[in-house]
Amino acid sequence: MRMVELRERTKQFALRIIRLQSALPKNDVGRVIGNQVLRSGTSVAANLREASRARSDAEFIAKLGIVEQELDETALWLELLVESGTVSGTRLESLQQEADELIRVIVASIKTAKRKR
Repeated sequence: MRMVELRERTKQFALRIIRLQSALPKNDVGRVIGNQVLRSGTSVAANLREASRARSDAEFIAKLGIVEQELDETALWLELLVESGTVSGTRLESLQQEADELIRVIVASIKTAKRKR
């Protein structure tokens, strides 16, 4: 996948996370997990943009590592929203699938970048 396509895909992921957070219940669980998922889910796109502007291979790989971590954290918050009964699993299924797919793409990109070094 080209970097331009990945940048757009992660931006769309961030927008979906923003919409999710806005729709969460206005109770303690909704606020706390909502803020966490908002922070990690939107940082994916921001860190990918930083990676695309990396000045070295090492910086590129490090930034992609951050993207991977933020995606994994976001996946956890999404799981907790479902498993706590805050949001139905069917409502978050496609968002969870996108997080998993993006993790696989980023991991593959990191491996490719390391081989090229």
